[in-house]
Amino acid sequence: MRLRFSPSAKPADKERAGVDGPDGQPRVVPGVVVPPRAEAVAVAALATSAPPLGSSGAMAPAGRPAAGKGSVVALSTQERSAILSGQERVTAVALPAPPAQPRRLGVIDIGSNTVHLLVVDAHHGAAPRPAASARVPLRLVELLDDAGALSAAGEHALIDCILDLRRQAEELAVYDLVAFATSALRDATNSDEVLARLRTVTGVAVEVLPGEDEARLTFLAVRRWFGWSAGRLLAMDIGGGSLEIGAGMDEEPDVVASLPLGASRLTRDWLSTDPPSQRQLTALRRYVRAQIAPVVGRLYHVGEPTRAVATSKTFRSLARIAGAEPYSRGPYVRRVLRRSDLESAAKLVCRMPSSGRVSLPGVSASRAAQLAAGAVVAVETLDLLSVEEVEICPWALREGIILRRLDTLNFG
Repeated sequence: MRLRFSPSAKPADKERAGVDGPDGQPRVVPGVVVPPRAEAVAVAALATSAPPLGSSGAMAPAGRPAAGKGSVVALSTQERSAILSGQERVTAVALPAPPAQPRRLGVIDIGSNTVHLLVVDAHHGAAPRPAASARVPLRLVELLDDAGALSAAGEHALIDCILDLRRQAEELAVYDLVAFATSALRDATNSDEVLARLRTVTGVAVEVLPGEDEARLTFLAVRRWFGWSAGRLLAMDIGGGSLEIGAGMDEEPDVVASLPLGASRLTRDWLSTDPPSQRQLTALRRYVRAQIAPVVGRLYHVGEPTRAVATSKTFRSLARIAGAEPYSRGPYVRRVLRRSDLESAAKLVCRMPSSGRVSLPGVSASRAAQLAAGAVVAVETLDLLSVEEVEICPWALREGIILRRLDTLNFG
């Protein structure tokens, strides 16, 4: 998918007018209103219904030469009052400055389920605009062996994937490409060796994000999306390998937590049948609650959130099942998931086999198998944190990476 970038012009409000020129006379900067001075005012020959100053039909002060076209005359306060008396007032409008050239940035997100390339066009001070997106359902979390190492087959698949995404980024003329990995590679016992070989073969250096940094960057994306008027935010993200929670008033959260409660991880470790049995679901709920409970006290000291927000594919799918608007309507449609609706959607999902879940709105075939575990995490998280509803945010970790990168770039 490629979206056309249409930059909009902005006023040159940083231009300064009324500065003395080399000859000591006031100077007019085109397109900027000149502020009046106590001793003199700069008057430009502007096209109005009244004739220009100094031309036929308008009187120049005695003892002064008539002003030529486009020239500037410095007048005393008395002369200014005499000349401007009865003249039509004119307001100059700031001229638009030429737009800055956008920077095209790319992010490769190596997640537990999917490897995702996101390409955006960015201007300083503007929201990044999507230019292209590519997803590869690699499912790294399922390619770990019994010892927790990424298998040789998994490593080869990852290298091929990164080579292909780098080629696509080059074809899209990406100016700056960053790559990061989350839970699956973070927890792999051979992560360092795999990433070293990956860099040698592909030329792409992959940074492994610590879980708390993942929560911080997700929180940054949520804060930038909703703005300061959202007040104290509580952000939750259910990934394939972990659950991230962040809360606070600023762009840097006061509390962050990364818990091993990803939907793919829990499906592999706790739900052995499809659909899961009631016994499996009960055991999973107890485990999830035990993991989240220590975070509750830390969040209590931060204060009650003004707005609770959820990101990630799991929450988006559950919101669609509960009746939220389709995502084809765009990111600016408000989507809310209430806890009562979430509980109903979770019961439905947990009763169905994965083959039946794909018939539900918002559920893809690649995510259907892990949705029951994700629903359990969502329900227990909202219950323990006493959240009655969450608003779905279209921005998450990838956008947080891009926003942080934009903060460090010099747009000249």
